[in-house]
This record gives sequence, structure tokens and C-alpha cells, in this order.
Amino acid sequence: MERSLVFIKPDAIQRGLAGEIISRLERKGLTIVAMKMLQMDKSLAQRHYAIHKDKPFFTELVDFIISSPIIAIVFQGKNAVALIRQMMGETNPAKASPGTIRGDLGINITHNLIHGSDSPENASQEISLFFSGEEIADYTRDIDKWIA
Repeated sequence: MERSLVFIKPDAIQRGLAGEIISRLERKGLTIVAMKMLQMDKSLAQRHYAIHKDKPFFTELVDFIISSPIIAIVFQGKNAVALIRQMMGETNPAKASPGTIRGDLGINITHNLIHGSDSPENASQEISLFFSGEEIADYTRDIDKWIA
């Protein structure tokens, strides 16, 4: 099974959308194996978004993600990374398809509600920034045999 890191971003927290977003991902058959709410500090945000450090929007991205608490979640499931990316929709909510999280609930490209890892390799790196091995539960659900 594949794992992906998801953030419920500050705008989703402030708008009371965390439960709906998490519920959508769970209803699709993904399993939560780790979750915590945290206030990301600037250093952690810069490490997480290091791939964008030379882009003009880097400072705005960091400032936004540290502006309010987030919920960091590790989801597990078959093709979890691609499935979550599909469910999130385009980064710009104005271009995201209806039925996607950003298409239905997003407001603008900065306030786009959710982060999901973009590859299984990056998922492993991102997960290790936010969770220790002891914080990740390894279990199966009875329903998994019906949705595999």
C-alpha cells in the first residue's frame, strides 16, 4: 500500500472544512494511519517547500502555511498519491473540475485548502518531516478487502 502526506491548510481550518475534506478522502477508501494538528514554524515550512525556494511565490507560500494551524495526515491506500492528487483538483481552484476538493470548495490559488504529496518518493520525504515511525499506525480495516 502506498502512503501520501496531506495537509489541511490554514484556510480550510479557518473555514471549518477540515471534516468535509478528510471525509471525502476516507469515503474514497483511503485509510488514515497518522494525523495531528500543528502550528508549523517558519523553519519547517521552508524545509517542506524547499523545492520552491527560488520561485517568486515562495515567501507568500511559507507565510500562508504558518498563518494558522494545519492538520497533517498520512493516508494509505492503493495508488494513494495519484488518487489524492486527482481528488484535490488543479492547484488553481478556478481551473479545478467540479467534484474535486478545490473545484467545489477552493477560493484562489493561494488559499487552495489542501496539500498532497506529488510522488511516492516525495511522500516518503514529506512524511518523515512531520511524523516519526512510532506515530504511524500499521493496521488493516475489515472494509479493506471490499475496496482493494
